Amino acid sequence: MIVFDKVTKIYPDGTKALEQASIIIEPKEFVSIVGHSGAGKTTLVKMLLAEEIPTSGKIFYESVDVNKLKKHEIHHYRRKIGTVFQDFRLLPNKTVYENISFAMEMSGREEEEISADVPHVLELVDLTNKAYNFPHELSGGEKQRVAIARAIVNQPDIIIADEPTGNLDPVNTNDIIQILKKINDLGTTIILTTHNKGVIDSLGRRVITMEKGKVIRDDKTGRYVL
Repeated sequence: MIVFDKVTKIYPDGTKALEQASIIIEPKEFVSIVGHSGAGKTTLVKMLLAEEIPTSGKIFYESVDVNKLKKHEIHHYRRKIGTVFQDFRLLPNKTVYENISFAMEMSGREEEEISADVPHVLELVDLTNKAYNFPHELSGGEKQRVAIARAIVNQPDIIIADEPTGNLDPVNTNDIIQILKKINDLGTTIILTTHNKGVIDSLGRRVITMEKGKVIRDDKTGRYVL
């Protein structure tokens, strides 16, 4: 379970990014967080990743108080979370297979595990035939599928997908959302931030709406209503 308990974040320049935000996300949920630019979505994600510390309030993952993690504990904690970004962030000089296996190497996995798990996630995202292509040889949709494979290969409990379809056309957007739904069906918690009304309306899952740092709606099977 993820708990944001009355979280407020005020940056040094006086910007109030979050104000008394309280959210509970259950294990295996698929939750979309929506809101205009500046609504607080990215700050919320950074808080969960322990990249930012709240001005007040607390964030818990299971029994862990995220804000009280020591520096050496944060790396271990972040292994529980896979992150997918709008701009893919692939290593250009590595193949698809190497981009994914590198994430496992960085987590200290053995070569035997890598050779077993990478083909499995490539199959899950339907990229088996692109394993030895480089990023510049892929379409935008394919690059994002590599990013998803990299995010899930270490079997995290949570996937944060931060505007993952922002650079994609409608067909590729649908493909990415279907893959995220499949991952969720396998038991992984999905937190999706997006501006895409069509994605939200088609999902029919929980939607948390933010405005000026506040949670203004929380609908179990919501639509994009901003």
